[in-house]
Amino acid sequence: MAAATDLSPWALFMQADIVVKIVMVGLLAASIWSWAIIIDRTQKLRQVNKQAEAFEGRFWKADSLEDFHNAQAKLAHPSAQIFNSGMTEWRRSSKGGAVVRKEGLRTRLSSAINVAIDREVGLLSDRLNVLATIGSVSPFVGLFGTVWGIMRAFTSIAATQNTTLAVVAPGIAEALFATALGLFAAIPAVIGYNRLLHGVGQVEARLVGFSEEFQNLVSRELDAQG
Repeated sequence: MAAATDLSPWALFMQADIVVKIVMVGLLAASIWSWAIIIDRTQKLRQVNKQAEAFEGRFWKADSLEDFHNAQAKLAHPSAQIFNSGMTEWRRSSKGGAVVRKEGLRTRLSSAINVAIDREVGLLSDRLNVLATIGSVSPFVGLFGTVWGIMRAFTSIAATQNTTLAVVAPGIAEALFATALGLFAAIPAVIGYNRLLHGVGQVEARLVGFSEEFQNLVSRELDAQG
């Protein structure tokens, strides 16, 4: 009888029906997965911002774009990739001493940089869709576990023909525990998704700003060439 009135989370899990147990385990796994993504992406965004700040500082101190590109070509963070994409296009257009058509080069340079920005933002946004899915689906999965658990509780009540609180409470608590786990998984996932999406947006704005400054610098050099 003591076990039947034990309403601790572990006791509720052990007393649950196999279907509700599967729901609970799935929600717990989803919660762990979402936290892993949140921690990983948060650290990644912090690292990218630090790298961008350092890279831009070196960029504006460089004496020439060619020398700077040769020195930074092996870097793999987003700011460096955008700069490398632009320089690669510039070198291709002027390869072999060919006459550079300024407007055509500006167009191709802008296109190459925009593609690089989209690619880097896509990499930074990796797995954010998982957070969005967990945040939107988990409450409904928990609700399914609750409905199933309540159906089972009512069936047990009908079988025993006993409606005292000691008989009803464990089954109802077990069912509601599934909803609690659903919210436990969903709330951090939704908050993490919104915060990370905002962080990615800030990085994207920074990359766009850097790319525009870089393109302006290239444009001024082209104008200076006559």
